[in-house]
Amino acid sequence: MEIEKLIAGHLLETKAVKLSPEKPFLWASGWHSPIYCDNRKLLSYPSIRKDIIAAFVSVITENFKNVDIIAGVATGAIAWGALVAEKLDKPFIYVRPKPKDHGLGAQVEGDLPKGAKVVVIEDLISTGKSSLSAVDALEKNGAIVDGMVAIFSYHFIKSIRAFEEANVTLYALSQYETLLDLAVEKNYIDGAMLNLLKEWRINPELWGK
Repeated sequence: MEIEKLIAGHLLETKAVKLSPEKPFLWASGWHSPIYCDNRKLLSYPSIRKDIIAAFVSVITENFKNVDIIAGVATGAIAWGALVAEKLDKPFIYVRPKPKDHGLGAQVEGDLPKGAKVVVIEDLISTGKSSLSAVDALEKNGAIVDGMVAIFSYHFIKSIRAFEEANVTLYALSQYETLLDLAVEKNYIDGAMLNLLKEWRINPELWGK
């Protein structure tokens, strides 16, 4: 919980998390949302970057002791994955959303030996669709995906079920409930905003429509 709170604090203090209930954000999934999280912004802060890399390394060394390769999911987690791989002294690869339409047509970039044990790095988990698509691409290219570690998860029921059905172990350094609790504690949001944000998370597909 200490790590979750630390990372949530970094998201709030850097304004990587933005709140706009009056003018909701439109996600790529088509959902309307009163909250938007851009974890790439955290890369601009060296001390915060070190905290996040240390948290990634702690989770991986504790839960995936035999990992061979670190994989980042394009585009948001490429930098995070490379930094984690550097810290662990492991090879790094990354996964595109889809195969290139030119050159070799690769979707997985880098050297991936058949049977290599891979831990996937993500910056954000929302529905889980794009993250699990990356896992699928890695497995089709011969990887054994041990699991995934993300900076932040909205902890939607939909994503929890998707990871369970895909039999993919997921760890998140921080998640939605922790962020809301800290936002109230630090006076970033009031009670009315808290209720709205909790309501949105229960049924995000229909919220704002």
